[in-house]
Amino acid sequence: MKSPLLDNHLELPMYGLSEAALYLRIPIKTLEYWVFGRGRIPPMIKAASRLPRSLSFMNLLECHMLAAMRSLYDLRLPKIRRGVAHLNKASVFGHPLIEQPLLTDRVDLLIRELDKIVNLSRGGQLAIPEIVNVHLERIEYDKGRFRFYPFVRQRRADEPKLIVINPSVGFGKPVITGTGISTAVIASRFNARESMPDLAREYGLEERQIEEAIRWETRAVAA
Repeated sequence: MKSPLLDNHLELPMYGLSEAALYLRIPIKTLEYWVFGRGRIPPMIKAASRLPRSLSFMNLLECHMLAAMRSLYDLRLPKIRRGVAHLNKASVFGHPLIEQPLLTDRVDLLIRELDKIVNLSRGGQLAIPEIVNVHLERIEYDKGRFRFYPFVRQRRADEPKLIVINPSVGFGKPVITGTGISTAVIASRFNARESMPDLAREYGLEERQIEEAIRWETRAVAA
């Protein structure tokens, strides 16, 4: 079912597995397991394209949320799998991990339905609403547009949002927030021995923005 929130361009296959794994800072084998399954184990996320294997921007966000549940909230994968399966069956959204508010008590995956909390990890049982929100602080939605601020250093709430991935800007590749300036271009020029102060002056940016773009690209190469 087509999601009521989304434009078609958000569903287009834009990212190969290796590229998406770099952006999400997760092992490519983990990403492959989530999106394409393994053996008789079905995938948790429906990929935009299976041949060639490619993810859409919305797939990227969904995998970001799976990574957050595993790392920030330490939810066990079988519980996440049961929760996602329940969501996919019950939700009107095409990408409920992103489009429907999720909650967790750090044990189970939960969702708020009207005035009650439903435990998705236990097949829809009601749960006590002493919970912690699964906040989507790295994803912004405004007037039909999504923006994704990937983690550069660590998966922390205080990570700055200096790098953004927006399918409407720079062909969906990472750019410096508030601009269309490619992080790859910045890093390439820096590697060609142009200084950070010179690059900052030329682009009208702060040095910390230039530094973050270089750091992002350096981590991508290291990975």
